[in-house]
Amino acid sequence: MAHEKNHDYHILNPSIWPFVGAVGAFLMLYGAVLWMHGSAPYLFLIGLVAVLYTMYAWWAEVVTEGQQGDHTPVVRIGLRYGFIMFIMSEVMFFAAWFWSFFKHALYPMGPESPIVDGQWPPAGIETFDPWHLPLINTLILLCSGAAATWAHHALVHENNRNDLKNGLILAIALGLLFTAFQIYEYTHASFGFAGNIYGANFFMATGFHGFHVVIGTIFLAVCLLRVYRGHFTQEQHVGFEAAAWYWHFVDVVWLFLFFSIYVWGG
Repeated sequence: MAHEKNHDYHILNPSIWPFVGAVGAFLMLYGAVLWMHGSAPYLFLIGLVAVLYTMYAWWAEVVTEGQQGDHTPVVRIGLRYGFIMFIMSEVMFFAAWFWSFFKHALYPMGPESPIVDGQWPPAGIETFDPWHLPLINTLILLCSGAAATWAHHALVHENNRNDLKNGLILAIALGLLFTAFQIYEYTHASFGFAGNIYGANFFMATGFHGFHVVIGTIFLAVCLLRVYRGHFTQEQHVGFEAAAWYWHFVDVVWLFLFFSIYVWGG
């Protein structure tokens, strides 16, 4: 009776993963600096493996805790708030790239005056036609977001696990198609990353977005695997809800990228 739980909070057991993750992150970043200065990338790769394994093992424990009933309504609220804060940090991350792009587009640096002699895009840069492949990719990503919403509605409002699976499969397939088209677009770019501020801004903004699409696709694939294992209910589905929020965030960022960089900035 002295150890009986009479509250809605989850008291975590001691875990080694925060320490392993911190050490792995240090090795990865320190190894990256050494790699940039000509050393072999072994230290970076060791840290990367440690970070990736920490992510797998730590999140596996979180999933197990949820399946054991440790994620009470109070805990689920905390998890949602935490993920919202994470998405807000991602918003500020992308705001930095938009800030850089708009700054150089509105005040391009010329040899004499940044306004009079500047040119944007820089001379010799042939931009992409936004109404061809970029528009197709926009429609693909929006349809993928709609499929994720369909899956969420099927689970929460209808408890239809068949539609839940189909929606996730469709969202994942469209995410993979988006990534394939993005790679195809990169291979046909008439400008590179180095040598001009337009290329640097373009590839940093769209490249990091593409990286987030890959992460979001993996996120949805893990949710699909959990669905096949019988996870998620109408009441408890924070993991899937977080994946859907992340995927919609990726959608919104791409809309800003499409209209600002491809349409306006081109």
